[in-house]
Amino acid sequence: MIYWWRRSLAAQFIGFTLLALVVSQALTFSISWDERTKALHAAMKSEFFSRCASVTRLMESMPKPLREQALLASETSYSRFWLSPLEPTDTNAWRSRAANELARPIENFIDLAGKYGMRSNSDIGHLTSGEAMAANAADGWVTPPSVLWSLPQPAKFVYFGDRNGYGLVVKLNDGVWLNTAFYKNVADRWWDMKSLTSLATTALILSLIGVFIASRIARPLRRLAVSAEALGRGENLPPLPEEGPDDIKRTAEAFNRMQERLHRFVDDRTRMLAAIGHDLRTPLTSLRLRTEFVKDADIQQKMLSTIDELQSMTEAAISFARGESTAEETRAIELEALVGSICDDLADLGLPVEYIEGPKTTYRCRPDGLRRAVRNLAENAARYGGHAKVYVCHSASTIDIVVEDNGPGIPEDMKEKVFAPFFRLEASRNRGTGGVGLGLSIARAVARQHGGDILLQPNNPGLKAIISLPQEGQVKTPSSRLSRRKKRAQSLKLAGQEH
Repeated sequence: MIYWWRRSLAAQFIGFTLLALVVSQALTFSISWDERTKALHAAMKSEFFSRCASVTRLMESMPKPLREQALLASETSYSRFWLSPLEPTDTNAWRSRAANELARPIENFIDLAGKYGMRSNSDIGHLTSGEAMAANAADGWVTPPSVLWSLPQPAKFVYFGDRNGYGLVVKLNDGVWLNTAFYKNVADRWWDMKSLTSLATTALILSLIGVFIASRIARPLRRLAVSAEALGRGENLPPLPEEGPDDIKRTAEAFNRMQERLHRFVDDRTRMLAAIGHDLRTPLTSLRLRTEFVKDADIQQKMLSTIDELQSMTEAAISFARGESTAEETRAIELEALVGSICDDLADLGLPVEYIEGPKTTYRCRPDGLRRAVRNLAENAARYGGHAKVYVCHSASTIDIVVEDNGPGIPEDMKEKVFAPFFRLEASRNRGTGGVGLGLSIARAVARQHGGDILLQPNNPGLKAIISLPQEGQVKTPSSRLSRRKKRAQSLKLAGQEH
């Protein structure tokens, strides 16, 4: 549940909507329930005194032999009548008698409410004499106000049954006392089946509406997240549709403008560097021609070496910038075959590179760029570490291409500096002992274009270079066992050879 709450916008929207519904319903009932209870008791008391007055007039006008039958005919499911020769004085004894009378069934009464599961005469069946006395034992007989009792006959009033019941005794003209007991259980809670069904229906409707609204909000957000991830991986995607509410529309417009500016910036930088490289060829060629007039062979050779180094650095910088422009299309390849073919090529060139086969992995990437990054790391490990061991492994969120060596490693304070363009740990700048210092820079640029990075870790002894790629680019395919040569052929077909 917590997982869905944290990850799902629809779950949070529905949760807050239902919370608002429950809080609003609780506040509404808490405010209105007391007024409702007071109104119900006022209506019940008014009806009680009106019926008592009517029965009193009836008793005064009827012959004594017919009074019992008239009282039985006047009883309802919530009221009972009986006559007593003496004045009731003990309230507890009277409440006990009233509870017994209310428990007495009515003759010829058809309980349709009970038949259909509604509140009925059974509501008063649970009222025992003990409950009737204990509920309001401190309340004694009181004289009802004139607004409720306007007849000349003297009367006394009492509460019982937790004030859901009333009792009234009236002295008739012949000295006989008319006893009236009324009890109707007023529910003290609002969560009955009807209200709960209504609340559940409302919650269900709100939940469906919430799912619909949340999906309309989340759909463009998911589309934006996918496009942002693809942009971070260097893929060229069409602009997002600029539609929907103003907030979402403005977000899509801002993302499209950002994507357009990024592509324009990269293209402008690539064109600028290409122009610089083209313009530098002329002065470099002029310098090379001038060196022909230098008569000292040793100085001439040094000058030619410097010119060659400048030309190599210029071409490498242009190649580096073009590699970052991410013009290559992203497509699915078999990653293990790609890495294996690189190791085979380096081994064929005589470099001590060993590849350890792993599980088949189909991955969406730019194969030429990734091939270049892996080859740079493997070449560095073979040249400076004496031996390179390459393999592919998986973690919970990444796919890692690991290159291990047994060389001297890299000092801790240099692990970030080695990624700077044209930086070399070997300070002699001798091209015979290394390149121009762009290998790791190019490898990191390629890894970051794919949404990953390169990590350098100690191997004890040696160094472990890891190209860490996000799992999002993985394409699930059935596993199978292929020969090394077949894998290499597939990789060459998909990615092409650089040698």
